[in-house]
Amino acid sequence: MAICKSISMTVLAFAIAAPALAETHDPGMMMSSGLILPQMDAEEGRTLFASKGCVVCHSINGVGGTDAPMLDAEFMDTPMNPFEFAARMWRGADAMVELQRDELGEVIDLNGEELAAIIAFVHSTEEQVKFSEEDIPEEIEAMMGHAEEEEAHSEDEKEDDHAEDN
Repeated sequence: MAICKSISMTVLAFAIAAPALAETHDPGMMMSSGLILPQMDAEEGRTLFASKGCVVCHSINGVGGTDAPMLDAEFMDTPMNPFEFAARMWRGADAMVELQRDELGEVIDLNGEELAAIIAFVHSTEEQVKFSEEDIPEEIEAMMGHAEEEEAHSEDEKEDDHAEDN
């Protein structure tokens, strides 16, 4: 009888708390240990990939920068473990932070839901097909143009230095 009462109280507590939990967290998967896995929203990831500036260094289907690896879904591991993808980002964090400061003037700030959405986008062929230059906000596109101009200027200086040496 005590076990049934305890289970009933637990169910009642969850029924009361569930709406509050849903209001404070995006829909995701609740694990028994109290961890919440964020929803993997590829459509939101497409928007974030462009608006956060990932596109300045990375490309999807030829749209974007070339300073970092292309992230076309066709080249991603399947099935994909999002934690492995995050671990790869972590291993390249020094280079990514340096490039972000150089190209964007600051480090990209992502929360867990945003990172989950970007990872979902990077692994979604269906959502990547929709990605185009029209997705890139003007301020990010201007940074990309500035980076291309600097790269061209740097190449011109190298050619000038080589010509002077000869």
